[in-house]
Amino acid sequence: MIGLEDTKTLFSLLDGGQQRPFDEILGEFNSKFRRSIHFTLCCSLGFLIEDKMLNSTQRLVGFSILHQTYSSQQASANPFISLLINAACDDEAEKYERAFVVQLLSSSKEVLKYSAVDYISGFDPSGFAFPQREVLQQQYCDGVQPEPFKSVFRKAFTKNVVPDPDVPSGCDANSPEFDLQPGAKPKLGSGDRDETVVEMLQKMSLEGLGPQWVRPVPPMIPIQASELLWLNPDNNHELLWDYGMCADTSRGAAVRDLIAKALKGPLAPAQQEQVLVELANDPKLVYHCGLTPRKLPELVENNPVIAVEILIKLMNSAEIAEYFTVLVNMDMSLHSMEVVNRLTTAVDLPTEFVHMYITNCISSCENIKDKYMQNRLVRLVCVFLQSLIRNKIINVQDLFIEVQAFCIEFSRIREAAGLFRLLKSLE
Repeated sequence: MIGLEDTKTLFSLLDGGQQRPFDEILGEFNSKFRRSIHFTLCCSLGFLIEDKMLNSTQRLVGFSILHQTYSSQQASANPFISLLINAACDDEAEKYERAFVVQLLSSSKEVLKYSAVDYISGFDPSGFAFPQREVLQQQYCDGVQPEPFKSVFRKAFTKNVVPDPDVPSGCDANSPEFDLQPGAKPKLGSGDRDETVVEMLQKMSLEGLGPQWVRPVPPMIPIQASELLWLNPDNNHELLWDYGMCADTSRGAAVRDLIAKALKGPLAPAQQEQVLVELANDPKLVYHCGLTPRKLPELVENNPVIAVEILIKLMNSAEIAEYFTVLVNMDMSLHSMEVVNRLTTAVDLPTEFVHMYITNCISSCENIKDKYMQNRLVRLVCVFLQSLIRNKIINVQDLFIEVQAFCIEFSRIREAAGLFRLLKSLE
């Protein structure tokens, strides 16, 4: 797969066929991409062309890249020569597209001086003869190629792209009719098509989804009476430290009582201050205060300030991963976001924990049925994400597509629109 920046650059070149000539686009392709990734980029282009995910001008630019990238070699050495010949012989394709591919195969330099739009508008089908597939194979593939063998396993693969049965086959995906309107219900086929393709190139296998190859474990051969049985004793014992060994369990009795109360409801300001002072004077009290990972959600909801202080003191303990797991999986609320936000400014949290918590917040907003509560939670999440981005707690590029999709889905809410503008300003 190719990265986000390379995908954006590739799409800008494909869109260049509206105004720029092919040879200028090809020159920029060679200058912006290393030769070592040319094959990967061409594989992605071949995938988009075969699944008809590009418009007419983008397809012509894609064909020119597939051919000219390997133009210094013999035509038969081009790994995409079969795709080009199939395109030139596709009776269902547009005639200008077939003619363009035939001219590329004949190494015509004149056609590369036009832009895709100029070539399509100036094409005259009456003066062009299309050669037979066998002729092209004989000329460019060192002879007629037999039908490639396809195994039953390969035929069982499911393609990544499945046509939407609710969208007419002749529908123009770029029509203004399908543009998302603020506050309006999205129509069938609406959305950013190029954005969807970019995300798919980064996250999906070009081969599609195939069945799992089952390999049964071979049976053990029975041991004969005359054989010796080889023993492999496992003596790799792991040492576990008992943090409660020799501990003074009488310490912090007052803190334990207050923590027990804090799990059931909010503490009075004086009681809360007493807990914070005791923990500051003796940080090891967190191991004897009676808090466990299972009880953390109650403490977060009732006394988030105390929860933050205890988690900070537990950062170097062996149980901190369990506390983080519980915090990520608990129901999203104002107090849980407050705890995570305070932790991000106080200590260095694991990146995967922050990303997982953000994903959980977005999922919670999408799944809630009550519109009033949904709007309220979306506002909280947007303010929370803006705080993380402005304080540079997270790298927005790591979650760019997911957060952007969240903003678009809830674009009717002012805070989501503000978060979307912040994302665009960081591009």
